[in-house]
Amino acid sequence: MATKKREIQLQTVINSQSLWDEMLLNKGLTVIDVYQAWCGPCKAMQALFRKLKNELNEDELLHFVVAEADSIASLQSFRDKCEPVFLFSLNGKIISKVKGANAPLVNQKVINLIDEERKIASGEMNRPQYHEIVFVDSDAEDGGEGQDESAENAYNIAIIRPEAVINKKALEIKEYLLKAGFVIEGEEKKVLTKEQVRDFYSPLADQPDFEDFVSLMTSGQSCILVISQGNEEEDSSAGPELETEPYEDKPAVEVKATYTGTKSKRVSLEEYLERQHVSEFCDVEVSLTKVNKFLEIFFPDFKKLKNMKFQTTLALIRPDLCQANKEDVLNVIQEGGFKIMMQQQIVLSEEEAKTICQEYEQDDNFEQIIYNMTSGPSLVLALVGDNVVLRWKQFLGPNHVEDAKTYFPESLCAQFAMESLPINQLYGSNSLEAAKREIQHFFPPQNTLAVIKPHVTNENKEEILKCINEQGFQVTRMKEMLLTREIAEQFYRNLKGKDFYEDLLAMMSQSPAVVMVLTKWNAVSEWRRLIGPTDPEEAKILSPDSIRARFGTSILNNAVHGASNIHQATDMIEKLFGELDPGNPEENENLEKMVQN
Repeated sequence: MATKKREIQLQTVINSQSLWDEMLLNKGLTVIDVYQAWCGPCKAMQALFRKLKNELNEDELLHFVVAEADSIASLQSFRDKCEPVFLFSLNGKIISKVKGANAPLVNQKVINLIDEERKIASGEMNRPQYHEIVFVDSDAEDGGEGQDESAENAYNIAIIRPEAVINKKALEIKEYLLKAGFVIEGEEKKVLTKEQVRDFYSPLADQPDFEDFVSLMTSGQSCILVISQGNEEEDSSAGPELETEPYEDKPAVEVKATYTGTKSKRVSLEEYLERQHVSEFCDVEVSLTKVNKFLEIFFPDFKKLKNMKFQTTLALIRPDLCQANKEDVLNVIQEGGFKIMMQQQIVLSEEEAKTICQEYEQDDNFEQIIYNMTSGPSLVLALVGDNVVLRWKQFLGPNHVEDAKTYFPESLCAQFAMESLPINQLYGSNSLEAAKREIQHFFPPQNTLAVIKPHVTNENKEEILKCINEQGFQVTRMKEMLLTREIAEQFYRNLKGKDFYEDLLAMMSQSPAVVMVLTKWNAVSEWRRLIGPTDPEEAKILSPDSIRARFGTSILNNAVHGASNIHQATDMIEKLFGELDPGNPEENENLEKMVQN
């Protein structure tokens, strides 16, 4: 016979494994306050729990318990922690976790889950397939479905309506959000179906003109965003202000948002959109249940991608292997799921060779290794991927060929062993810190100027920004501005005297262009390669994947411009943006995140 539970007000005490197992037999939702014996349960939440029980528990679906981690084997990972933790058990399955006394989050979670249970009981909906949380050491990194519910619930879904997309207001709304400290975690442009509109806007279904609204929302592309609060707490009350001045008085006029707020308590996304007077163009869903539902519909791989650890590491193919079998190695790297973002062939200096080979310093043949490493060109690569630092090191195998052939015959060390040296013919960074340092050394960043021309449609601008991100460029600066004739003349001073020169200047000054500083190793020539030949028709033949081949329509309207050389790039960047601060790479982090999404 099971031991009778002792009641204390509204919460049941669970202080043994047997009571824990019995508690899991509860039907409905059980909210569990996990506490340490030395500090006791979280009293600050009891008023909320009492309110929820009085308001929601008419059908006995809601239970509250306190569970002592010190005496329950299942809660071992929560011991010796001082932060409150609340678990949510649904019919015996732990489906959610919230760290900290976050009353609004716990309140919304309970309301949503009880509402779902009632709909399931009445046959209005099928039971969702929740993933059970696996308890791990809370100091370690959470993985998979074991993530904190506080992090999971930090997302909102926002829909920018078709009229705003058509009128080019979507970029303005996104810039407002980013400057206020919100983070755009995902973005998708698509024409919504009527079913999706009715589902998302179901609270408006009783309005007499709802079907007209559905037709309006399905008339063109909407912009769907996944938005999180980010880490900074900004006061968005002042919000962005548009600063413009007559362009006759300046070389160029910025049409951009400048954030003037100060750090304070963060307002909600809905309230912020109201303050910026753009809520009529952008609608927000904050309900956890609906957010998860629409994530599955619009961003089916979102949670999987969020759990990935995208990293960059340095890889190096030593001179002997580089000369003998470089192409086979490159094929194996790509087949292994590693993306090569940058590569260059270089003869290492003695100092560079000693740094790369420091793990062999105690070998008897260290001097021979250094001589070999400086005897010819090595191939240096920057690899990008999920958890790539560790994966690449595992792919390489041991440092010495003998160990590799004995214990790891499938490793690259064993596959590409050379008689010249009994060591691994490939190298990988030993840590994230080492990778950052080594990539900075071998691939020092360079800035170039890029312009998306005025005639490019808003939709194509988004595609070009996506292409820029995919090619490994960082958008270090970006603004929309109306170019004066004087600035356009400096862009095209080498074309002065050509028949089309005046038409070109007029086109560049007809409406605002998007002007950017792109940062990447060898950025000037890489950007010129990506944009392709001047004539889009020629580009379609010679470089069909280039930006001009895809988005250009004529020599004048060829979508993009790029600086011809590093001197022109440096000169124009200084004129348009002022002097860049190389010591502050995070200054434009939010704009970079916008491009990545």
